[in-house]
Amino acid sequence: MQDIRETLNAALAHHQAGRLADARTLYRQILHAQPRHSDALHFLGLLACQIAQHDAGIALMRESIAVNPSPIYYNNLGNALRDHGLLADAIAEYRRAIVLKSDYAEAHNNLGNALREAGDAAASLQSCARAVELLPGYAEGYNNLGNALKDLGQIDAALLAYNKAIAARSDFALAHINLGNVLREQGHADAAVESHRAGIALAPNLAAAHDALAGALMDRGDVDAAIESYRRAAELQPEQAAAHNALGNALNGAGRAGESVACYERALALQPDLADAHHNLANALKRLGRAEQALGFARRAVELRNDAPSFHNNLGMILADLNQFDAALERYRKALALDPDLAESHTAVLFGQAYAAGWSAGAHLADARYFGQRMAALASPYTQWPALADASRATRALRVGFVTADFRAHPTGYFLESALAHLDRAKIEAIAYSNGLQHDDVTARLKPRFAAWRHIAGMSDEAAARMIHEDRIDILVDLSGHTARNRLPLFAWRPAPLQVSWLGYFATTGLDAIDYVLGDPHVLPAEDEAQYVERAWRLPDSYLCFTLPARQVPVGPLPALQAGHVTFGCFNNHKKLNDAVVAVWSRVLHAVPNSRLMLKNFQLGEPIMRRDTLARFAAHGVGSERLVLEGPSSRDEYFAAYQRVDLALDPFPYPGGTTSVEGLWMGVPVLSRRGNRFLSRLGEMVLQTAGLPEWIAGDDDDYVARAAAYAADLPGLAALRAGLRERVIASPLCDAPRFARNLEAAFAQMWQRRLAAIDGVPPNLSLRARPPEGAEETWGRPAFPRGDNP
Repeated sequence: MQDIRETLNAALAHHQAGRLADARTLYRQILHAQPRHSDALHFLGLLACQIAQHDAGIALMRESIAVNPSPIYYNNLGNALRDHGLLADAIAEYRRAIVLKSDYAEAHNNLGNALREAGDAAASLQSCARAVELLPGYAEGYNNLGNALKDLGQIDAALLAYNKAIAARSDFALAHINLGNVLREQGHADAAVESHRAGIALAPNLAAAHDALAGALMDRGDVDAAIESYRRAAELQPEQAAAHNALGNALNGAGRAGESVACYERALALQPDLADAHHNLANALKRLGRAEQALGFARRAVELRNDAPSFHNNLGMILADLNQFDAALERYRKALALDPDLAESHTAVLFGQAYAAGWSAGAHLADARYFGQRMAALASPYTQWPALADASRATRALRVGFVTADFRAHPTGYFLESALAHLDRAKIEAIAYSNGLQHDDVTARLKPRFAAWRHIAGMSDEAAARMIHEDRIDILVDLSGHTARNRLPLFAWRPAPLQVSWLGYFATTGLDAIDYVLGDPHVLPAEDEAQYVERAWRLPDSYLCFTLPARQVPVGPLPALQAGHVTFGCFNNHKKLNDAVVAVWSRVLHAVPNSRLMLKNFQLGEPIMRRDTLARFAAHGVGSERLVLEGPSSRDEYFAAYQRVDLALDPFPYPGGTTSVEGLWMGVPVLSRRGNRFLSRLGEMVLQTAGLPEWIAGDDDDYVARAAAYAADLPGLAALRAGLRERVIASPLCDAPRFARNLEAAFAQMWQRRLAAIDGVPPNLSLRARPPEGAEETWGRPAFPRGDNP
């Protein structure tokens, strides 16, 4: 008997040291001498489970229990069953252990873990609480109690539990990681990063810790550092498809779509049916301009998971890139049928209507209101604001928050830059709320213009709204509208007492919580006010101000003088080139013999788009020799391409904005067509503000006639080209100081009206300054007492 005990102790020593072959040999020696030795049976079974011989191991453990029904054996069997995926059986074994030993803290803890895994967080909470009650210094028990509390949404209590786990055992890496996760959920990104780093210091090879750190770094905008953490997590688990997929997502979100493709391809090589990787690879390929290739992966993602709303939405966006707008709209509607609260699909539907020639004001407003109603139902709006309790609220600088993902090389970034540079900081204290993951030279120039920079990309709408509210923002300005990565749903929480839509969009947001849409007399005439949920406020001149390029690109002479033919051009997004546009432009080419049309855009990097474009013009009798098709290029090459264009043709109903102004700056006049809404009037606004009203056509026939007439007057085009840059620079379109004063006045007047509403004082001329000459404010709905209009 003494020999068996010594052999068992030796076997256990080998087992605990990881010398499993030696331990197995000794367990078998014991069983050869004593076949029903319960410890040898049990620990040999445990060893078998450790080397993935689960069925044999579980059978041996059950045999040991038949010999000796020990609570420890039941607990260990429960662990083995749980590891083997037999959760219900594991729970039963833990319960049997507790029946035999009611004060068995470890069994209560393990039962709590299993119940949580089974989805019963409330029961898990009870078991874990019992474990720490029995063993007050039980670090694992506190950690698991924190997990259950987190599942139940009791975040503050979970935070306390994780801290107790760490207090009980400071080297408990998982507790540090879990603490970091709840800190992240509370919006404390810096503290979360420190907690995750503490966990990694204790367990440097724990992949989950690097993954958690990456998420926290992403939340606070440290994108490059986050990518390296995701990369480390993937290195630690090279055969895990999910790890490569996560790294791909980080790269893709940071604008490094080319690098992300290899990650998604690796994930799919490891797990060909991973729907997320198909979906994400399609998204990356779309960003790279490879929409035709992306389409197959997007369709496969939908086949694998037809109930995923975001998959249908992504497929719709790829179809839209391929100009299949009806099919795209069908996918967006499918996504909304699966999830009526999916904001990105509402955005896709609303933005997608911008390309439709048969646009309906009533249908668009109905869709926008439906979005607004869904978002309002998800929010708990603030009704009191610190900004309004400030005694100096009528005289101090206004704290104005700007929300967008586009503080970067993007039309929003370009138009914002010059205005921001000239705002009077004694009047406007600007705060940035960035939802972007891409940062560039424009971002670097914009950041110092703000009094504070907040990164909200990883935050929930509720958490972002809380931050804005705590920042005591007076006026919150949405710069995105229904464009990519917008944060419109957080506006439904009304974190600021006054909220405005400006710059990045061209229609109603649909949100009652947004008080004003900021436009100008050109894009927001009185007859269009019924198209908006918001009230209209008009800046004089123009609602935007162009930031002049820093590049010194020469204008160059009129190319037709040397080429011997006129070259029309359009560098707009290819999605704007609907069938009606192609038909009218074909008429222009027929009306101007030997002329050419140069199209340059991102989508024309795709062979399918070039083939499709040639076919569409061929259907109108325009041969390929009349077309010059070019894909994307560097920004310098983009500007230089204007030196090959004599005059630009504006698409409709979605004309150019940034593209038109850049063309004018390069000496290329643009022919636009009058529209019937904010978006379709954008070309008119640019030309009116630049002093070129004669370049606005009334209808299709007028458009063709004017194009032919201008093309026939090469001396006139050459003269216009020679002085157009100076003309544009001298216009209100590029007068940033003038624009900044107008914007300051608009915000000040909106704020005074808001104060008048809460004070119950009718607005009057003594309360606030008159609007600048040409400015107007009109009312579409009474959110506050109306009084008289300015």
